[in-house]
Amino acid sequence: MFRAYKPLILLAMAVTMLLLGGCSNAAVLDPKGPVAEQQKDLILLSIGFMLFIVGVVFVLFTIILVKYRERKNSKSKYDPDNEGNTFLEVVWTVIPIIIVTALAIPTVRTIYSLEEAPKVSENEEPLVVYATSVDWKWIFSYPEQEIETVNYLNIPTDRPILFKLTSADSMNSLWIPQLGGQEYAMAGMEMEQYLQADEEGTYKGRNANFNGDGFAEQKFNVNAMEENDFNEWVSQTQGDAPKLTEDMYNYLMLPEHVGEQEYSSTHLGFVSHGEDAEYALGAREKLGFKPTLPHSKAHTEQPSFYDKYEDPKEK
Repeated sequence: MFRAYKPLILLAMAVTMLLLGGCSNAAVLDPKGPVAEQQKDLILLSIGFMLFIVGVVFVLFTIILVKYRERKNSKSKYDPDNEGNTFLEVVWTVIPIIIVTALAIPTVRTIYSLEEAPKVSENEEPLVVYATSVDWKWIFSYPEQEIETVNYLNIPTDRPILFKLTSADSMNSLWIPQLGGQEYAMAGMEMEQYLQADEEGTYKGRNANFNGDGFAEQKFNVNAMEENDFNEWVSQTQGDAPKLTEDMYNYLMLPEHVGEQEYSSTHLGFVSHGEDAEYALGAREKLGFKPTLPHSKAHTEQPSFYDKYEDPKEK
């Protein structure tokens, strides 16, 4: 008897684990913007639809095991010439097509809708931010405000943010789970992504694509604030933060971790990583950097940003 109900028991255990796992409050299921909200709805729709399919399969599997199991007094006739059943073959071919179509339609619609600014704020002018990844840090440039930050990002709420993504070296992926899904950043090309925050707060962002020794700590904070507070921060940074020189920026190209930094100018005036994929390699060569094995003696003797500069925010 236990064997007959074993699939249902396993299904119940799996559902219980899934529900209990939700107690951890996964960031992707706690959206704080319209983009993340759309993606959460798509995730839940897909999970619910697939759980329904799994449930139907397990129920049918159990019925077949119980109803058609071998019995001592079985009156079923064995037909060695039975070569198939056209009706059943059509059914189990059509059903998967229906399932894939049912999942594809909302998925495609969501993907294409995310290529543009969220509809709730389509009349708002997007804030353009160039996001540049470099081992193992994130550099954010505000071309209209002439501000550049490292490892943190300030944005206004209820306004779309247009990210222009690129990389100075290895392929990375920008991911802010509570604001939206990941988008790749690659050297020599530029990708675009719209995100938006509807609530004030600090959200975690990171690189979601493995890129070597310092991958785990390539993180940053996103501070969402009211428009007035954002404009006040812009004015303060423009007046107090130092200018970003090309020499300072070359030191930022070194593969290492640095703290949060802010500058009153951007690197966009002297390099575009979307067009120059080898800039970081040239900067490292000028500074005497040579690829070495992590944790080796030669690796600890490599040049560092802190050999010459300090984090401006720490002064």
